[in-house]
Amino acid sequence: MRLRRAALLTAVLAGLTVGASGPGGPPGGPPAGHGVVQPAGHRVVNERGVVRSGDRPIAAAEVTLFRAGDRPGAGARPLARTRSDAQGRFTLSYRAPDSPDAVLYLTADAGPAGHPHHRTGHRVRPVRLVAMLDRGKRHGKVVLNERTTVAAGFAMAQFTRRGEVAGSRPGLQNAAAVSHNLADIGDGSAAEVLSTAPNGDRTSSLRAFNTLADILSGCTAGQTCESLFALAARPGAQAPKETFQAVADIARLPGSRPAELFALGQGRNTYRPRLTEAPDAWTIALRYVGNGHELDGPGNVAFDAEGTAWIVNNYAFNPDPLQPACGSRILSRLTPTGRDIPGAPYRGGGLYGAGFGAAIDPEGRVWAANFGFQGTGCPLDASLLYRSVSQFTAEGRPLSPPGGWRFGDIVQPQGTVSDREGNVWIANCGGRSVTRIPHGNAARARNIAPGGDSLVKPFGITVDTRGRAWVTGNGSDSVMLMSPQGEPLRSVTGGGIKRPMGIASDTLGNVWVANGGAVVTPCEGTTPAMVAEAVEDIVTRHVDASVTLVRPDGSTPAKPFVNDGLFLPWGIAVDGDDTVWVANFGGHRVANLCGARVSACPPGLRTGDPISPADTGYTSDGLERNTAVQIDPSGNVWLANNWRDVPVQTNPGGHEMVVFVGLAAPVRTPLLGPPRRP
Repeated sequence: MRLRRAALLTAVLAGLTVGASGPGGPPGGPPAGHGVVQPAGHRVVNERGVVRSGDRPIAAAEVTLFRAGDRPGAGARPLARTRSDAQGRFTLSYRAPDSPDAVLYLTADAGPAGHPHHRTGHRVRPVRLVAMLDRGKRHGKVVLNERTTVAAGFAMAQFTRRGEVAGSRPGLQNAAAVSHNLADIGDGSAAEVLSTAPNGDRTSSLRAFNTLADILSGCTAGQTCESLFALAARPGAQAPKETFQAVADIARLPGSRPAELFALGQGRNTYRPRLTEAPDAWTIALRYVGNGHELDGPGNVAFDAEGTAWIVNNYAFNPDPLQPACGSRILSRLTPTGRDIPGAPYRGGGLYGAGFGAAIDPEGRVWAANFGFQGTGCPLDASLLYRSVSQFTAEGRPLSPPGGWRFGDIVQPQGTVSDREGNVWIANCGGRSVTRIPHGNAARARNIAPGGDSLVKPFGITVDTRGRAWVTGNGSDSVMLMSPQGEPLRSVTGGGIKRPMGIASDTLGNVWVANGGAVVTPCEGTTPAMVAEAVEDIVTRHVDASVTLVRPDGSTPAKPFVNDGLFLPWGIAVDGDDTVWVANFGGHRVANLCGARVSACPPGLRTGDPISPADTGYTSDGLERNTAVQIDPSGNVWLANNWRDVPVQTNPGGHEMVVFVGLAAPVRTPLLGPPRRP
């Protein structure tokens, strides 16, 4: 049974009818409910709050309660309206509705009226402070300030256009929940997730968040609005007219004019701690650790239909890198906000030392490939461990036997995917072959070996728009194309393909290959010591890092795509706009490239050009050595901190998933081949 909606949509507050003007409405202000829709509902709720900038109350702000649109382009619906009093206080009353999916948010508009709104015709005020309401938590009051606005703007970036929020479930609801990882709307402070370990002072995200809030405060003070809107404007697009949309625009293209935006906040110290110098991009990345003692060498992540994250681990958790780690026997499952799902993590089904293989099929069943990672001194024989795949139900119950499914000559499995027909494809990194499991029936698994040296050390695998499978040959500098039934069709070389790792398909029938270069050999062995030699020189080397586009007919451009955002590329993903994301095992960075659908890229860019800063990518000191990158239904970019920066051979595993908030175009999940928009 899938999770009930109410258990996942923790940031939604149901939608409403209008209430009468509360004591926060000053004399002469428009009555609450004036000009708004009044749908039927049930329980009457009073929402009290205050509008302020730092400690300064904002009087006479027009406060509106909105219900977000339930599909892209639907537009938000105003449900109640009042004004803040001289102390910035307000009260709204409304009736809670039946729907658990309704996403509600408050806006406070202040400052002189400016341009007319595109839909209502009302004059837009430059200061719009926003707070996403939290259905799962009751507050004595709601604070709207610059921090809550930055939290809402980043989390809802992919659902915000022209100052209004709209989108489809579950991405919209999950994004609203993530906003509460950034700001506490009860007091306007930074949220506990952002302000404490493994975030807090361990990364720069809290300081970047506060600095963005300070930048907004200049506009709230009536001093920097025009400059802010001009700098936040996306190239080729209309400049935002108010602060909330400005934040969302910055979040979607954070590498545009970061130094100039930083300068707008100079001299302002309303929110602390803050950055002391401009970042390379205005990203906010959060570290998630689940229950705090489960992630050790996370290798990959797959998202189910509700957007929960299923994560495979190389090693059994051990915080001491000097103690040998044996293979992980657990399958982690996190909520969209990074917490353990009740009952998770899961065990059984032959799970042991999984690597890069994690997939979810159309029935919601979860597949994990058991590469057999383990340290020295473990009681199990590794040669008996890396010949299986584990299968779980959507609720985490193992379907595979205690030894895993072993049909189809599986050996050292890595990349694992499901297509839309439910066929599961596994790259056998130690066997020069691919195992195909028809419709998820493990007993019918068939091994496909093209023969010779055409496919050596197969690692990553994807399915294209025609149902064909493409698999990277890390040891043969090639990509093998197979028919939907698994027949080898051709081997693709050239185009800069060198030690290829991850591979992903787009909606135009192309596939994208991450070229690890001359450094990595992912199938040399199962112990950290055996792998360590292959990656020892990553710290200083930046060799042959590139991405290759392979067209549907197997042809490639003459040269691969290269920029300094690539540093030992490993995993690769395509988002809902067909732009390409690359995880790097070095350099603390993720790269974003313009895809084959150039119309979705910033003006002037061509296929393969970097959207992220060309000299750095999107960096974060929350990143370590990353293997996987995946996009969730809210547009958050998830990366696996697989190894520590300075890995100790006995237990090199990292302990976090790192999530860049609101950075990519959302993807419908589970991912079954090419990405689909929700």
